[in-house]
Amino acid sequence: MNTPELGLPMTVPAEGLPARVRIHEVGARDGLQNEKATVPTAVKAEFIRRLAGTGLTTIEATSFVHPKWVPQLADAEELYPAVSDLPVELPVLVPNERGLDRALALGARGVAVFASATESFAKANLNRTVDEALAMFEPVVARAKAQGDEVRVRGYLSMCFGDPWEGPVAVPRVVRVCRALLDMGCDELSLGDTIGVATPGHVTALLTALTEAGVPVSALGVHFHDTYGQALANTLAALQRGVSTVDASAGGLGGCPFAKSATGNLATEDLVWMLRGLGIDTGVDLGRLVATSVWMAAHLGRPSPSRTVRALSHQES
Repeated sequence: MNTPELGLPMTVPAEGLPARVRIHEVGARDGLQNEKATVPTAVKAEFIRRLAGTGLTTIEATSFVHPKWVPQLADAEELYPAVSDLPVELPVLVPNERGLDRALALGARGVAVFASATESFAKANLNRTVDEALAMFEPVVARAKAQGDEVRVRGYLSMCFGDPWEGPVAVPRVVRVCRALLDMGCDELSLGDTIGVATPGHVTALLTALTEAGVPVSALGVHFHDTYGQALANTLAALQRGVSTVDASAGGLGGCPFAKSATGNLATEDLVWMLRGLGIDTGVDLGRLVATSVWMAAHLGRPSPSRTVRALSHQES
């Protein structure tokens, strides 16, 4: 028996939290890009369709990077047209103007650039300094915004809380790059805990500093990895500061191919379970979401790391 049918989790709202959270689903892109084996395009397309059927409204579809760097997403030109009819937002990553051209040619209406708060990761991920990467993104963002209000631009910022080469990342360094991304025209920023070392106090301190620097909380999303089991605690800290956009990956898929200490993303099912208990609306059907992750886990040949998926699918079996 599925526990939500018994009225669980019990809804007990807490003060000071958003009434609704928009989940930015990254499983099909951030989740699958780190797989050792390449997932067939048809399976990826079905995965996205099933995710759309759960009530998720934003599903990151793929990345228009050079296939040499992320071979698992080399099929972007085939995949995007196979799902572009879905009535959901399907943002894609674009590393440069060439990637933007490829995305716009297929009708993409949401793109994302991906910066770093640290020099070491900027070098490993983009082979550039932090400032050189920002300079590369300026024409990308400008051209995307020149398309009009139809195209939204997200700025991902990696290593906001810690770096595997440099250690702790000072809050002012993160604020500087966030401010630069916002000033160049990004509509939204996603604060990435790429190696999962953040704790709630650090999250609160960063969000406070960003607010003091004039970054509106409405423009912020959070992207936590669960390396040390802190992703949900960190998410709650962000919600308490007014953040209402949370990145998550169905079944807890994902990591980062350029940061070997990065483990899985926050599982969407675990996030939905917590938000349901807090009385926060997501519009997501948890049962359908669990079934989708169980289906994908079977294709990947391993069980989902999501605790909620394991608990509910075990009970259903």
